[in-house]
Amino acid sequence: MDQKASLWQRLGIQGWFLTDEQSPGKKKQQSLTPDDVYNYMISKFNDSIRELSFADRVVFYHEYIISFNTADYTSFLNNRQGIFGLIVNETVKRFYETLKQYRAAGKTVKPSSSKWVFRLVSHPDYEPGDIGFIGKLMPGNSQKEENLKVTFIPRQTGIAQTFDISQDILKGFNYYSEGYYEVPYDESLETDEEKSVNPSQKHYARFETILPEKQFAGKKVEFLMLDSEIVVSGNDETREERNVFRIPTDWVNAPHLQIRYNKSDGKFYLASFGEKTILNENEVPKSDINSPQWVELPVNSKILLNGIVGVNIFK
Repeated sequence: MDQKASLWQRLGIQGWFLTDEQSPGKKKQQSLTPDDVYNYMISKFNDSIRELSFADRVVFYHEYIISFNTADYTSFLNNRQGIFGLIVNETVKRFYETLKQYRAAGKTVKPSSSKWVFRLVSHPDYEPGDIGFIGKLMPGNSQKEENLKVTFIPRQTGIAQTFDISQDILKGFNYYSEGYYEVPYDESLETDEEKSVNPSQKHYARFETILPEKQFAGKKVEFLMLDSEIVVSGNDETREERNVFRIPTDWVNAPHLQIRYNKSDGKFYLASFGEKTILNENEVPKSDINSPQWVELPVNSKILLNGIVGVNIFK
């Protein structure tokens, strides 16, 4: 009776791998560390951005199937209980850091799914130290796909190889509840851990304005900039997101300003869409809303909107 073909024989890449007898001088591969897994997932995320992005749109995988040798996987579960969850948490934080940099550079960062999915699995044909990756654009997608991209690091060379597989090949992988994680995608590019920080301790800037209306006489309207980009708007504004600073007056256009914090140089920038904007006694050119013209906005600046409403920015 013929022996059942291995995963790699069914894929036609059996020749990539050497047994210990075929490579007597080769050192035995060490087992994987948490840092190996973390760095591997980060590298696959960055690869997906390079391979999938186009024009100014940043595209990336949302599902990550990371495959191990059975003994390596068991070692993670038995000797390092809970480490997978910590790795996933740190990985998503790093994903967001990278995406924030693209957004700050003016790129369009929009998800193809509402969640991140991580499946850490084992396969009997993997040898100790082997690690593989399958990426998907939309987690849990029931649509039948012709092929999936797979990256695998064989112990023969230690060099990553990429090839296509059919959906049926996934049936050979063993999934465990301990290795499955779902994390909601957050449009603000922040983890729940970052959101739990006291807003008074984590904000980019603070804005104050004094309004001419009688009902606001002697009162200041304050706004904390919790996101790296905000919109300053007036009474006609209908959006209620936290990155919209709605000033309750008819003297401010809707929208009037867009303000951005650039992490790379640590500076604020302003673009004006309103009728008239004065920044530190200098008029700011009016921009088209689809093509903003950015002007540096120093901290402690004074902004005057339509000659009536003053706004100050503080760190």
